Amino acid sequence: MSFDSLGLSPEILKAVLEKGYDSPSPIQAKAIPAVLEGRDVMAAAQTGTGKTAAFTLPLLTMLSKGQPVQTNQVRALILTPTRELAAQVADNVATYSQHLPLRSTVVFGGVKINPQMMKLRRGVDVLVATPGRLLDLYNQNAVKFKQLEILVLDEADRMLDMGFLRDIKKILAALPKQRQNLLFSATFSDDIRKLAKGLTNNPVEVSVTPRNATAPTVEQSVVPVDKGQKSSLLTHLIKDGQWHQVLVFSKTKHGANKLTKQLCARGIEAAAIHGNKSQGARTRALAEFKAGKVQALIATDIAARGLDIDQLPQVVNFDLPNVPEDYVHRIGRTGRAGANGKAISLVCAEEFKLLSDIERLTKKLIDRQIVKGFEPTHTLPESRLKAQKPTRPKKPKPGHRDGQRSGENSRGHQH
Repeated sequence: MSFDSLGLSPEILKAVLEKGYDSPSPIQAKAIPAVLEGRDVMAAAQTGTGKTAAFTLPLLTMLSKGQPVQTNQVRALILTPTRELAAQVADNVATYSQHLPLRSTVVFGGVKINPQMMKLRRGVDVLVATPGRLLDLYNQNAVKFKQLEILVLDEADRMLDMGFLRDIKKILAALPKQRQNLLFSATFSDDIRKLAKGLTNNPVEVSVTPRNATAPTVEQSVVPVDKGQKSSLLTHLIKDGQWHQVLVFSKTKHGANKLTKQLCARGIEAAAIHGNKSQGARTRALAEFKAGKVQALIATDIAARGLDIDQLPQVVNFDLPNVPEDYVHRIGRTGRAGANGKAISLVCAEEFKLLSDIERLTKKLIDRQIVKGFEPTHTLPESRLKAQKPTRPKKPKPGHRDGQRSGENSRGHQH
């Protein structure tokens, strides 16, 4: 299948071709025709599957045929949970709409609000926004929604995890009832279905990844190690493996800062990216990492969600996440678009329960590899997971909802 069979405008096809894409990914092939038909869409897709283009390309095609945008008005609104994701989606919108007379902009917190108000004054066809800043702008009459045709909720599951439900409800109350709704989420938990029920009208459901599955292109391993030896082991792995680019996940902001200092002291160029960093510092760290000036980018889950780094070879879990689904998102940063990648988790004995939760969720035993010189004194217990026979799928335990995240778990997650 090629892009020109999907019904996109010639200007969009030209931009897609210039970006070097000739055939759509599975999510694009399924979602684009449904969006172009004007249907509401609920799509389950991880990052790295081409989901941004799955809503951006048809949305721009439809907007290119409509009425010009008026002062302070918006024709399509794309809501995202984090600043990084907002900036990336906005880049995609700008790239794909370069041959069309459409205006787009992005708004998020952490930067001055006045320049954003100035850009909105003329009206924009596509606005990419984080919920908090959008409400600030709406309350100051800087943005209006009388002309709104399309609403996109990107990474809706993460928005709920981050506590944006109240903000989303306030935004929905300000939008016209007649509009097209597109909801993209990594999983369809009960909470997401509840949100979708009040948001969408007879939606087309599109799903391309098995629930909570990890990409087959990612080679996963666990290295058992004592907690106090983790940073020395990471230094050894980076130097011994001659890693030029590694994304490292830390559970807390404090932990990310501490590890960054330790690596820098050992001659490894490292930078931290988390919620306490200014937007300028986060953007700079990411740019330097992509350019190869920074070898190790140390990130918390919130900051890393939506990071789009081409050909990222290594991901390391310095700490395992509290919420097992976050493991799937973390290692999904590598092995994208068919490329191979490695995901290594440094696991101490205290994290055994977290490892068990991950293996139970992914239904996969992760290979263990002891690194010479870093043998743990506190042994990591053997996994309790029995190897699954593919012909006999395990029945869910009573009361367990697939894709469910307990509120306690997600709230106990320090970013």
